Amino acid sequence: MTPTRPKIIFFDIDDTLFIKTQNCLAPNTKTALLALKNQGIIPAIATGRGRCVFPPCINELIDEIGIELFITINGQYNEYQGKLLSHFPLNHQQIHRTTAHLHTKRIAYGYMTANEIIGFDETPAMTEALTSLHIPYRIDKVENFDKNTPVYQLLAFYDDNKNASFDLGHHLSDDLKSTRWHKLGVDILDKHGSKARGIQMTLDKLGLDMADVWAFGDGLNDIEMLSSVGFGVAMGNAHSNLKAVADFVCPNHSDDGIYQALIMLGVI
Repeated sequence: MTPTRPKIIFFDIDDTLFIKTQNCLAPNTKTALLALKNQGIIPAIATGRGRCVFPPCINELIDEIGIELFITINGQYNEYQGKLLSHFPLNHQQIHRTTAHLHTKRIAYGYMTANEIIGFDETPAMTEALTSLHIPYRIDKVENFDKNTPVYQLLAFYDDNKNASFDLGHHLSDDLKSTRWHKLGVDILDKHGSKARGIQMTLDKLGLDMADVWAFGDGLNDIEMLSSVGFGVAMGNAHSNLKAVADFVCPNHSDDGIYQALIMLGVI
């Protein structure tokens, strides 16, 4: 079946647009996104990252292409043309209850705000998870944090294999969920939070439908997004669970998968 021609295409960052092991973009990524924009198709970003921790090469791409639509922090903070469209901070009870448990289990954790990532009680797991994705962060004491600052996501840093007796999912309240993004890193966010929710709320304000949207991704936090949009593309390097829900699997990110897919699907 030939997919409907998109009006917007959302791209994940890590291991989709961004080759994290090489700290760069694939050679023809910029060409692909420029071609989309020249045809009136909006290139957009949907990522687990906050704007404050985008890789430099992604910020350069944004400036050169003129990207204006961002679904960030797994749909918890969303912007269009420099304006906040929707946001979903965690409440104080969610934060306190979860971090108290992590502290008891001696698991390092951090906060993701709109402006930075703050880590508490730095451990090798925290350092490896964040630096492997070139994510800037700072370390502080939790008592120094201004509780009036919105926290959109919690980050926990632990290895499943080394914490066999600890299953985070069993210790979260019913209004939270977790998604692993690194062998040592886990996102903790609102139960209803996802890139898909951020996209849907954005489309509602733009007067568009999910049928008008395509999305590219590679990770577990892309499952809701690829399952919800009109046409979902998994990278060749994607997690097998994501490939299972995708409409199309393209070559690896390092093999110019985005560029090749858009040509194969007749978009550019």
